[in-house]
Parts: sequence; C-alpha cells; structure tokens
Amino acid sequence: MDSRIWESVDHLVAWLDEQSTQSPREERLLRILKLSEEVGEVGAAVIGATGQNPRKGVTHSWEDVQHELCDVVFSALVALRTLTPDAARVFAARLAYVEQRSAASRRPVATAPEAAQEQPTDPRAEPTASPAEPSGSREPEGSRDQPAGSPD
Repeated sequence: MDSRIWESVDHLVAWLDEQSTQSPREERLLRILKLSEEVGEVGAAVIGATGQNPRKGVTHSWEDVQHELCDVVFSALVALRTLTPDAARVFAARLAYVEQRSAASRRPVATAPEAAQEQPTDPRAEPTASPAEPSGSREPEGSRDQPAGSPD
C-alpha cells in the first residue's frame, strides 16, 4: 500500500486523538464501532442507488456507493492504526496471507473453448462473465434503472 496512505492515516489518528474527549480505551472501541456506522451508510447508498425504497425512489448514485465504501476503508485503517502503531506491517502481513490463501484455492483459468464447455445449462444458474469480461466488471443489479446523468 502506498506509504502516503499510511501518512494520511497517521495524521487522521493524531487529529482524532487531539480532539477526543474520551479515554483511550473508549476511543479505541468507538473507532472500531465507527465501522458499523460506515457499513450502514454503504447499505443506505445501495438501497438509494437501486430505488429499493418505493417511498423515496432513487436517492443515490453508484458513485455515492463508491464514496461510502472508501469511508469504510478509511475507518478500518484508522481503527487498525489506533490498535497498533505498526498498522502498515499488520495490514501487509494480512494481505499476504489472504493472497496466499486465495491463490491456493484458485483453479487454473480455462481457455475460451474450455470455458464454454463449463458454462451451466440450468437457466436458474448465476450468469458468469464471458472470458473477455473480467468477473468484477459486471454491472450491479438495478444499475440500468439509474436516472440520466448517473455514472454507468
């Protein structure tokens, strides 16, 4: 991770520490609980982007969802840095562990003809990305219903 990010996290933690009226123990707990608040804001943004509340309709964009997800990441990094001065090392070690664990469980990527043979035939099966389309690039459900001017 970019060292500039950790410098920003350190500045945020120092600023929050200066402004705090709580004991260090309470502050630590509150910074961890802040994650729940931020995740809730992601949920609200997704509901707003998909118009799932019929009373309110579409109230958010997918860009709003992206911003809220960034707030979750910021809050998590601040909470981690609050727990340990060695947050960058802890994060890097955990990322390496997750990468290793996921690499061990991944199947080799099939070529296009092999992938076509592996496609599910059950019409109720989840659609899969085509070989030319990365799996993470599928549009979220309901995003076609966005008002004009919304990011695609």
